[in-house]
Formats: sequence, structure tokens, C-alpha cells
Amino acid sequence: MLLSLVLGTRHPSGLSGAGLGVQFCAKPRRGRSSRLGAALGQGHPCGLSRSPSVGLSSISVSSRSVDRGRPTALAARLARAVQRSFLERKPTEGDGSRSTLRARAVPAALAGPRPPPGLVAGRGVLRCPLPARGGAPRGARRRATLWPRSPGPPGSARSRGARALPRKRGAMLCARRLGGLRAGLRVRRVSTRWSPVGAAFTVQPQGRRLDWSGERGGLFGVPELSAPEGFRVAQEKALRKTEQLVRRVCATPPGPRTVLIFDELSDSLCRVADLADFVKIAHPEAAFREAAEEACRSIGTMVEKLNTNVELYQSLQRLLADKKLVESLDPETRRVAELFMFDFEISGIHLDREKRKRAVDLNVKILDLSSAFLMGTHLPNTIEKRVLPERIRHHFELAGEHVVVDSLRAEAPDDLVREAAYKIFLYPNAGQLKRLEELLSSRDLLAKLVGYPTYSHRALQGTIAQSPETVMEFLEKLSDKLSERTMKDFEMIRGMKMKLNPQNSELMPWDPPYYSGLIRAERFNIEPSLYCPFFSLGACMEGLSLLFSRLLGVSLYGEQPAKGEVWSEDVRKLAVVHESEGLLGYIYCDFFQRADKPHQDCHFTIRGGRLKEDGDYQLPVVVLMLNLPHSSRNLPTLLTPGMMENLFHEMGHAMHSMLGRTRYQHVTGTRCPTDFAEVPSILMEYFANDYRVVHQFARHYQTGQSLPKNMVSRLCESKKVCAAADMQLQVFYAALDQIYHGKHPLRSSTTDILRDTQERFYGLPYVPNTAWQLRFSHLVGYGAKYYSYLMSRAVASMVWRECFRQDPFNRAAGERYRREMLAHGGGREPMLMLQGMLQKRPSIDDFVNTLVSDLDLDFETFLMDSA
Repeated sequence: MLLSLVLGTRHPSGLSGAGLGVQFCAKPRRGRSSRLGAALGQGHPCGLSRSPSVGLSSISVSSRSVDRGRPTALAARLARAVQRSFLERKPTEGDGSRSTLRARAVPAALAGPRPPPGLVAGRGVLRCPLPARGGAPRGARRRATLWPRSPGPPGSARSRGARALPRKRGAMLCARRLGGLRAGLRVRRVSTRWSPVGAAFTVQPQGRRLDWSGERGGLFGVPELSAPEGFRVAQEKALRKTEQLVRRVCATPPGPRTVLIFDELSDSLCRVADLADFVKIAHPEAAFREAAEEACRSIGTMVEKLNTNVELYQSLQRLLADKKLVESLDPETRRVAELFMFDFEISGIHLDREKRKRAVDLNVKILDLSSAFLMGTHLPNTIEKRVLPERIRHHFELAGEHVVVDSLRAEAPDDLVREAAYKIFLYPNAGQLKRLEELLSSRDLLAKLVGYPTYSHRALQGTIAQSPETVMEFLEKLSDKLSERTMKDFEMIRGMKMKLNPQNSELMPWDPPYYSGLIRAERFNIEPSLYCPFFSLGACMEGLSLLFSRLLGVSLYGEQPAKGEVWSEDVRKLAVVHESEGLLGYIYCDFFQRADKPHQDCHFTIRGGRLKEDGDYQLPVVVLMLNLPHSSRNLPTLLTPGMMENLFHEMGHAMHSMLGRTRYQHVTGTRCPTDFAEVPSILMEYFANDYRVVHQFARHYQTGQSLPKNMVSRLCESKKVCAAADMQLQVFYAALDQIYHGKHPLRSSTTDILRDTQERFYGLPYVPNTAWQLRFSHLVGYGAKYYSYLMSRAVASMVWRECFRQDPFNRAAGERYRREMLAHGGGREPMLMLQGMLQKRPSIDDFVNTLVSDLDLDFETFLMDSA
């Protein structure tokens, strides 16, 4: 089969390329999840480099008979790695020091969506006919009718300022209502096993696997999970309980108890599935991973049965059909009942038998296509080594007579390397193109079958935006406001390119990430290594505890896990303790690098909080996963500014989970609409960039010197360099996502739509014979909801400006933030939560103006730099 296409753009210094044999690997090669980063938005170096560059032009591509031994072996290994991974995290503006799957300040233009920052990860792809609802899945955040959204989702030698343990061992909970939880809860007593949080991270982690010999408890304290075989025991126990609850709810007269049993049914499945979903990608032992994978499949099969259980559906329908009964329900119970019903109906259970079968088949097809498309977004391409100039071959991995191109190499100083990687990696794959077209078409057919005009209308129900019309209004107004600033950014980037490479100064999509990094380095002299000594992991964790204590009355304490409770000896367990309410929940910190660990920064819900029948509260349990370097004998774990910001971001998700006190686990914590789920985590980034907060903990690990204010100011201002162009790129991604999930049949091919949308919403030229949309992995987990990144940032910025900018330690504002936003999880409409916090209902113009004003440079910092 010949792929006789020409990849190339005209360059003054053009290199006349020989025939370039491109081979699409049948399977992805083994590698870290970080190898996927180029398609997701890479960062850029801070150092200047003047590598000579020539253009790569007119490269003809044909498939040839090649030795598939080595490439195929590589592909098979990567396939296994990718199968254990889940969707990426969205990047946010940073300093370029983040891990590959987290954001850099300026992502690779057209290199794929910025991975979501820390979004909450959860369940893997299950063969359940029901896709996620309005706040739908990120990563593996798939959701079945009775399946809550599992979103989706730093030691110092000096231990400073740890709060003393609460003195009252039996204080009652605060009387105020939080998230509709009216019942008096029993306070969790203080444990003598707790230690200051900073001390928990000063012990040098070795990164070795735990000794599994001898008697031990189970993972996360679940007794059955002391061995891989325990997953079968746990799942069988959950399935037996599920069958009992189904019988009970079908025999229960309609009323509030119906919703309670539905939630207990959901909880019994999630307590196995959520935990298994984490273990199958993060546990170092293959036997545990495989057992967890099997548990996910088993639970998925049960979910399919529940989705098509008409009697179960009718038990909920009887409740919602009785207007008097519905009016008697409290707002949270009514919303949860409606969410369960929504999930039932998007599976088509309310349709006649023929249409119901069609809906189930479409859901299964969509999940299969989603899985296949996601795998395809990460497939590397191989080319014949001889057709690339010898001087650039070492930038790519060699496989015999072939070169493996698995990313966009957006950080490479050599223009030719970036250009070659862009054209080869984004070369269109016919199979992947067909999968995308079938996925979009199937989603549209399903949406119409269950009563929605488009898939986007279905996906946006219950979100802040509510409708695709509102989303497009938001994106178009934002694009108009950004237009002039974006052009100035492009001119600045073009000027830097001309300065370094005058023979080839045309600005192309592979240029902004690299050259904006050079501009940042030149203008602000930001070198991450200068900041690292001030950000030891223990100090940063104490800083977080101090912030939460002053703002929310919450402190973090280290707790020694029992034998067998954690999966690696460097995992730390934190108790989250309120000054009057006692123990709120647990955070397991899987912070350090180890072999075969996914290179993703994210939050996992392991167990959701809920009010149990005995009046006790089921404490939430979460995992935060980062990829930090280990400490050494003489050096604690030191964080770059980007790592520190990531830590704050992920802790925002964790506190959302801890402080939510909903009656139902179905809507606990981060189980809320996508365009609201990122608000608490992004808000934490504003705290991480405020000198008044940073000053409380940023001390040199050797001298104790405070981080100078001008260094913090310069770091914050450096993130605004070319930020308009960066945001414009996000607008383009979001608009493309909306068009793909809008009216069908599409007016033209997905590639033609890409080209037209790029011209309208971005500004840099489309490169012929590339198909960036085939690397747009967020189309799987964020279909019709990619705009959520921008809207969540707008909301977080408004909350920061209105409530915390004047005083980041304002306790009254912190209590209002918990009461109005965090406490409700997904149990209240997001716009109502925002309205309660801001004391007004924000408009689209408010969102747009807030985002644009964030781009303005600080005049005080400018004068400081000019002095």
C-alpha cells in the first residue's frame, strides 16, 4: 500500500528531502507515558541555543517493505504500557519544569491538547453501555447508571511550624449545614500515631518494592486485598451485595429511601471498581495489576446488567413521576435522583425494546472505538533512517535501519528536528481517521436516539455552560478579545526566530513552544535550579498544611500505614484533620518516581464520602500521584516551581474530596460537572503564585533564607510571556471539539474542518498532509467538553479576585468557600454554587474579561526589572 503524500512547507534554506518511508507501527512501542507528551503539549527549555537549522521540504512518503522485528517489539511494549494508563492531565500555565504530561507555560502549537492538570482519574474503560454524563469522564472517568463519576482525578531537612494536635478528643462537629448534610455526625477522634506533615517527608524514600512476606493487612486497609486473589473475593462480595440491594430497592415504596438504596448500590460497586482502577495502573506487582483489571471487567459486566434492568429503572421512575413526593425531597436528594435517572435514560432504557437494543449496541461500539482511538493517538511512526539528515538522527530513537518518531520534540533547539518530528508524527493514518469518523458519528446517533439534537447538547447538560450555544459564544468572544494580543505574541516569537535563524524566519506551528521559552529566559532570567533549594518537599507540605489551617481550619498529619496497606514503601499516608470536626479523611501520597510508574500527576478517588445508615460518615480516601525525584543522603527532595505548583493543584482536588460532606457518594467531592471539577485545583495555583503564601514556607533548605519577593514576582510574570497565543491555542482546540460534536453529518472531512477552524481561531498556517486531530486524545474523555479548561480557569480567577486576592488567609472567605462550593460536591448545580460564592451570577462577558485581564503584566514587577 503506497502512502504517496508530500509533507513539506517552503523554506528559504530548504532541504530537498529524499523519499521518506513512514511506517505506522501496528502497536505502540513500550515507553513511559511521558513519551506521549509531544502530542499533548511540551514545554520548552530555558537555555539559549543557536543550533544551525535548515528546512525540511518536499518529503515524499511511501510505505515500504521494512524489517518489522525491532519496531514491532518496541510497539508491543508501548502498547502494554499504554493499556495500563489513562487519559492525560490538562496542563496549566507553568514555568516549563513540569513532567511531560503536565502543562508547560506555552504548549506545543497544534501539538495536541494540553493534558488536564490533575484531573481526577478513576475507572478504566469498562464494557458498560453508558457513557459519562454532563460532567463526563476525564481519563477513565466513565460512569454507569449506578456508577459515580470518579474524576475521570512536597522532605526538607528542616521541619517547621507544624501545628499541635487538636486538644479536644471528642469535640462535636460544627452545627452548620454543609452540602445538605443535616444529620449530626460522630466526630473522629485524634490519633496518637499522627506526626507533623513535614516530618513524614523527611525520611529518605528508597523506592524499593515492599517485602510481601509474612502476615500483613490489605491495600488501603481492605482485609481481602492482602494478596492479588483478594480482588476476586472483594468483587464477589460486592456483586452479592448488589443483587441484594437491587431486590430491596425494587420492593421499596417510592420515597427518599429509594435514593439512599440507589446510592448504596452505587457505593458497593465503586468501592471495588475505583480501587481496582488505581491498582491496575499503579501497583508495581504484575499479579496485583492483572487481578485489578479482571475486577474492573467483572464490575463492568454487572453495570451492563443494571443499565438494562427495567424493573430497577421503574423503581426510580415511580418516585420522580410523583410530583408531591418530588417536592418533599430536599434539593440534594432530588438532584441525585435526577442524576441517576439521567444516566438510565442516556442508556436508552426508556425506549422501546428495539431502540433500547440499538442504544446499548451504540454505547458498546463507542467504548470500543474510544479505546482504539485513544491507543492510536499514542502510536509512534517509524521512518527509514537514511532519509533523515545524519546530524538530526540522534534526536530520535533508532531501531535498526529505522528511526522511531514518538513525539513532536517541541523542546528541541534545532528547527529541523522540530519540523521533521511534526510532519512525521502527525502524518495521517487511514485507520485512525476511520475510527475518529465512526466515533463522532456513533456519538451523534446515540444522542439523537435518546432525544438530544447533538452529542454536545447531551454532554453539556448539568454543566456551568449548559448548552453548546453558550460554549461557542464564550469561545468566540474570548477569541475576539485575544486576537490583538495574540498577533503581538506571534510577532515577538517571529522576532526571536529571526534573531537566531535569519535564513528561516517564517513562523510555523512547531515554533511557539521553543521560542517563547527563549523569550522568557531572556526577559526574566528564570532558571528553575535557582528556585529548587527553596522548595523542599517537606517545607512545601508544611506550607500547604499552614494555608489550609488558616483558611479552613484543616491540618495535615503523617500517619504510619499498616503493613500491606500501601503498594510501595515510599508512599506516605496523610490524615486530614479539622480543628473541631476531627478526622475528615485520608490522602495517600504516591509522590516519587519508580520503574513502570505512569508519568502522570493526578488525583484518584478510592472511596467516596457518604452518610451511612448508622449515622456515621464514610470517610473519603484518595490518592495523589506525582513523579518527584527521590531525596539522597545529603539532599532532600527539591521541587522546581512547576512541581510546586503541580503539588498545590493536586492538593486542590484532594481538599475538594476531603471537605465535601454530601449525603450521597454519587456526588461526593470531585464527582461533579467537568467545567466545575477543575475550579478548586486551579484556584490553588493562584495561592501557589502569591508571595504572601509562598513566603510562609519557601526557605533555603541549607541556610534558612526566605525566597526573595522579586524572584517570586519575576516567576509569576514570566508565565504571562506569550500567554495570549497559548490561550488562543486552547480556544482553537475547544472550538474544534465543539464542531466535531455538533450538527451531523459534518460539512466536510475532519481534516478540512481542522484546517478551517485553525484559520479562524488560531493564526498560524495549517501544514498540508498532517492530521493533528488524530492525536487529539481528549476527544475520548473530554468529548464536547474541552472548553472546561478555560471556563474553570475563569471561574477560579473570579473567586480569587473577589475573595482571596486582598487576603489569601481570610478565614471568613475560606469558610464561605467551603460552605458554598466545596461542601456540595456535585450535589448542587454549579452555577448556584458559584453564585453563592460570588454573590452574583456571572455572565459570559465576566468570564471572558477575567481571563483576558489575567494576561496583563504587573506594573510593579516591570519597574522592579527595569531598576
